[in-house]
Amino acid sequence: MLNMIDHGERTDAPTLLIAHGLYGSARNWGVIARRLSDTRRVVAVDLRNHGMSAWHDTHSYPDLAADLAEVRATLDGPVDVLGHSMGGKAAMTLALTQPDLVNRLIVADIAPVSYGHSQLKYLDAMRRVDLSGIEKRSDAAALLEPLVDDPALVPFFLQSLDVAERRWRLNLDVLADAMPQIMGFPDLQGQFERPALFLTGEASDYVQPEHREVIRPLFPEARFAALKGAGHWLHAEEPRAFVDVVKGWLERI
Repeated sequence: MLNMIDHGERTDAPTLLIAHGLYGSARNWGVIARRLSDTRRVVAVDLRNHGMSAWHDTHSYPDLAADLAEVRATLDGPVDVLGHSMGGKAAMTLALTQPDLVNRLIVADIAPVSYGHSQLKYLDAMRRVDLSGIEKRSDAAALLEPLVDDPALVPFFLQSLDVAERRWRLNLDVLADAMPQIMGFPDLQGQFERPALFLTGEASDYVQPEHREVIRPLFPEARFAALKGAGHWLHAEEPRAFVDVVKGWLERI
């Protein structure tokens, strides 16, 4: 079973299940989850090979969707699912393969397509950091900063560092081997006919206009919205606007 962080209590509103993106964790979504939990129960999970969840030898989207389905089975009543990036692809896979488990779907800045870029450089950077002598997080930051091209990503990566154990809470080797699958998307023939919101960052290039031609056949009830000024990490860059849009959509639909 995936590690879960539970926010709020069950109400008449559907529970919201949150799946993070690559290199993320349930803890990354704490602020968002707490703000959304004023009217509903919110459950954020650590996906496999991340955070406090178990490590496995595989990391495909059917694997991740099966993990989410196992969590879903423990939650009473209807459950809405929100996923960002890799978590968004896992959520879409769950909705397409087991649509009865998902009440409504929110996909944050990702499309059900294969991408040509890779995240291997960040895995390589983390693997190159010698953790044997670190005493505090700032020690690791000093070693990681010269290896990462975007300084804003360093504190994000360091949230997955277990300083006491001097180890990453990311299964770096398996994630590296699975990178083609992570950047891809399985060939699924199902359809999710319930409401779905595709929320993107206005400054992000992850969801292009032509991707709607792929999204609509799979998600015929899809609606689209963009956060002004936000990039791929829209929930971290514009948390208040993100919460406002998600909460407003959930309360309208």
